[in-house]
Amino acid sequence: DFGDLTVARRKVDSASSSTRGVWAGGYSPDKDEIDYVTISSTGNAFDFGNLIEGTRTMGGLSNEVRALFGSGSVGPGNGIYQDKIEKITIASLGNASNFGNLTVARDGAGGVASPTRGVLAGGYINPGRLNFMDFVTIATEGNAEDFGDLTNKRSQTHGGCNTTRGVFAGGYAPTGSPGAVDTIDYITIASKGDAIDFGNLTRVYGAFGGASNSIRAVWCGGYGQPANYYSELEYITIATLGNAASFGDGTVDRGAGGACSDSHGGLS
Repeated sequence: DFGDLTVARRKVDSASSSTRGVWAGGYSPDKDEIDYVTISSTGNAFDFGNLIEGTRTMGGLSNEVRALFGSGSVGPGNGIYQDKIEKITIASLGNASNFGNLTVARDGAGGVASPTRGVLAGGYINPGRLNFMDFVTIATEGNAEDFGDLTNKRSQTHGGCNTTRGVFAGGYAPTGSPGAVDTIDYITIASKGDAIDFGNLTRVYGAFGGASNSIRAVWCGGYGQPANYYSELEYITIATLGNAASFGDGTVDRGAGGACSDSHGGLS
């Protein structure tokens, strides 16, 4: 156990520098809170500021300086799907501001980053999932551009990355209930093009937290088939290909949380 967020919520996402982790947005009802912690310590989160508006199911990514949160939905029911990308400077405090827009409005995109480029993949627009991947240059502001496509359509996939490769794992597919998948895809972040099959998770599930360093990506918690919340963690070695393996267990069964690391691929 590390501590607690300032407000209980789900459908939150995260980003981090080498010293600080941040969580933004969430649900029930839609939240605009941004929290932060100092990763090397333990304790409860502190208030960082606020999103432009309360938003759930965003995707987060970051380098050492800046965190971006893109996609999401706002409002009751399925909500209004968002194409906005918001930015914060991780070392400071304050409210998020506009960065630009995604190529398509959606919620449930997953993020990865190198020190220069961020990629947001997948998502959902009623009535179906998407395989789109968008990219941005983190240090500038502007609209996202098309990167390529995931190997299958899904939302609430979660990423891990070293400085060159991004991996997207799990998520919810177009059909079924809960319709989860065990797919792991990978991309080369500096290039453009469609994702390539990496391997498979140990379970079919989505809505979990993902974190990585330069060697390993670890995914924790989640919700999947059979309909159940999980506490298990699993990992891959990013530079190789192959199926995930068991890492251990979290403290509780849960889904729709966000994870962060002080040594992911967006940090030079």
